[in-house]
Amino acid sequence: MLSLLLLATALLVWPQLKPIRRLRPRNKREIVVPQYVWLAAAATCTYLVAGVGGLIAGAVLTATGRRILKRHRRSKAISQATEALSSGLGGVIDELRAGAHPAQAAEGAAEDTPAPAKEVLRAAAAASRLGGDVERTLREMKQPLLGKATDQLARAWHVSAKHGVALADVLDATKRDLDQRAAFARQVHARMAGPRASAMVLAVLPVLGVLLGEFSGARPFHVLTSTGAGQFLLVLGAVLAAAGVWWTQRITEVEP
Repeated sequence: MLSLLLLATALLVWPQLKPIRRLRPRNKREIVVPQYVWLAAAATCTYLVAGVGGLIAGAVLTATGRRILKRHRRSKAISQATEALSSGLGGVIDELRAGAHPAQAAEGAAEDTPAPAKEVLRAAAAASRLGGDVERTLREMKQPLLGKATDQLARAWHVSAKHGVALADVLDATKRDLDQRAAFARQVHARMAGPRASAMVLAVLPVLGVLLGEFSGARPFHVLTSTGAGQFLLVLGAVLAAAGVWWTQRITEVEP
C-alpha cells in the first residue's frame, strides 16, 4: 500500500516538459529522444528480465522484424512507382498520338508524374531533345525502385528507333505490360494474406504457451531466464521463429 502511495505521489509531482519546450526556440520545441537511447533502454530491460539469452533472442526478433518491415515498405514503394510510371506513359502516348515530339511528350507527362517516375521521363526527354541515346540513358540511371520498368522502357525505345515501329505503339504495349504486372502483384498479395496470417499465428503460439504455463504454475519463464538450458532454448526458439517468419515472407511476397 505504501509503495502505491509513493508511486501516485511521484506521478503527481512529475515535472512537466511543456514549460521547457516553450522556452526553447520555436523550431526546436519538440524534445526528440535519440533512437540509440531507446535501443539501449530496451536492451538493458531485456537483459535484466531475461538474461543474456533473452537479450540475444530479442535482438534476433527485432532484426528480423525490421528487415521484414523494410522489405514490405520497399515492395509498396516499387508498386507505387510502377503505377506512377505507367500513368506517366499514358500521358506520353496521348501526346505522341496528338503529334508531339517525343521529348516534348515525355517532358509534358513528367510534369504530372510523381517521383521517381518523373526522373525517368525527364531523363528520356532530355536525351531525346539533345539527340542522344535514350536507351543508354535509361539503362545508366540505375533507379532502385524502377530498375525492371526502366529497362523495359529502354528496350521499347530501342525497338522503336531500330525497327521504325511507332513509338506510341511500343510504349502502349509497355504500359499494358506494367499494368498487368501490377495487377498480378496485387492479386498475389491479396491471396497470400491468409498464409502470412497463419505464419504469424504460429510464430506467436510459443509465447502463448509460456503464458499458459505461467498461469498453470509450471513456471516456464523461470526456466527460460534462470537456467543454462532455458537460455539456450530461448535463443533457439527465437531463431527458429524468426527463420520461419522470414521464409514465409520471402515465398509469399511478389514485386511488380
